[in-house]
Amino acid sequence: MLEFFGRFHPVFVHLPIGILLLACICILLSLKQKFANLKHAIPLMLLLGALSAIVSCVTGYLLANGGDYDGNLVSNHQWMGISVAVLSIILWAIYKKVKSKGILAAIATILVVLISITGHLGGSLTHGSDYLTAPLKSDGAKNGAAIPPIPNVQEAFVYQNAIQPLLKSRCYSCHGSEKQKGKLRLDQEEYILKGGEDGHTVVKGKADESELIKRILLPLNDEDHMAPKEKPQLSTNEIALLKWWINNGADFKKKFKDLPQGDDIKPVLASLQKGEDATAEIKNNDIPTKEISAADDKALKKLADAGVTIVPVAQNTNYLSANFVNVQVMGKDILDLLKSIDKQLLWLKLENAKVNDQTLTAIKNCKNLSRLNLNNTQITDTGLVALKDLDQLQSLSLVGTKVTLKGIDQLKKLKNLKFLYLYQTKITKADLAAIKKLLPKTNLDTGNYKIPTLSQDTTVFKAP
Repeated sequence: MLEFFGRFHPVFVHLPIGILLLACICILLSLKQKFANLKHAIPLMLLLGALSAIVSCVTGYLLANGGDYDGNLVSNHQWMGISVAVLSIILWAIYKKVKSKGILAAIATILVVLISITGHLGGSLTHGSDYLTAPLKSDGAKNGAAIPPIPNVQEAFVYQNAIQPLLKSRCYSCHGSEKQKGKLRLDQEEYILKGGEDGHTVVKGKADESELIKRILLPLNDEDHMAPKEKPQLSTNEIALLKWWINNGADFKKKFKDLPQGDDIKPVLASLQKGEDATAEIKNNDIPTKEISAADDKALKKLADAGVTIVPVAQNTNYLSANFVNVQVMGKDILDLLKSIDKQLLWLKLENAKVNDQTLTAIKNCKNLSRLNLNNTQITDTGLVALKDLDQLQSLSLVGTKVTLKGIDQLKKLKNLKFLYLYQTKITKADLAAIKKLLPKTNLDTGNYKIPTLSQDTTVFKAP
């Protein structure tokens, strides 16, 4: 019950901030003759501000005792809040008795400073101690990514260079040294393995049984979804990286080169080396400005249970990204669920060997779809007919499929298509000119890149 009342602290705490700041401003203004009439209202404002400050101190104390907060930051915030309450009471008590304008102005100025510091410390508890300074740091990742670029990813340490920065960016504000929501800390190895009040956060070798992954994959509107919907969400690549790390033992000491690397994780590692999302060719400003209603939570839950990774494409939007890489069974029920989110689906990764021409009929009405990945699937020219009316499609990846020029000819109505990936398909070099005529505004990527050797490169010879 005490913790329940403590949770009203964020409601009450804004009262003394507003009322006392207004009172202090009025005190300073009333020092001038033309604002002298304000003096009559100041005692009432000081009294209301002092009372609300006391209530805020009590509820704040109860909230801090709930166990979600720890460290010196809580103590500093607490004593600064008490100082605000005490000084406001003193100022109320002496306001009419003190005739010196200088003393009143000095006390009002000190109170403004105390309120500002207390508010900042409270904000730091809620949003993280570096909430204000984070945008000013120059060593962060590009494009808003949580993980800074890793120039030589294979020689980097998985946890130190990738997982820890990801957790720091997305999780520490609620699960760090200063705040432990659900009694969970994610800032040190021992705490990560210990878990929180709801079970083991990380189950080594079993990502799908790890509470961390379960919470991330919950529907955005679920109150247990991590991160909270008002905060930056993990991208598809970041989720894939976490699952790969956990499935390979959640080791805190190994390098990337020491862990198995399947075809599904290689593009993610490549994006880490570039310092950007592997799908960053289309920026967030290409997200439709027209908002839509949220997808059905029950459908999202069923898709997640089937192994589909679904996350919002950006903060504060109902548009979704879906990844079918880990789906084991591609049955009719899954395809019907996919149809139920056709309006919200913006990015779709169907990179799964079980995907065939019949699968594509389920997405023919996904009119907002802008990115589609069909790499290494069983689709043929026949299946591409289902894509011909997807007017908003901007990126289509057909790597490792059996499509030919005949299939690409069916896509000529896609005037917004910017990127088409054709590596290891049945498209020949002779076909490229014809495709360019069909899709003159589309960038064709045929893969098979060759990295030139530069004069400053170092060549290392190893004995056989």
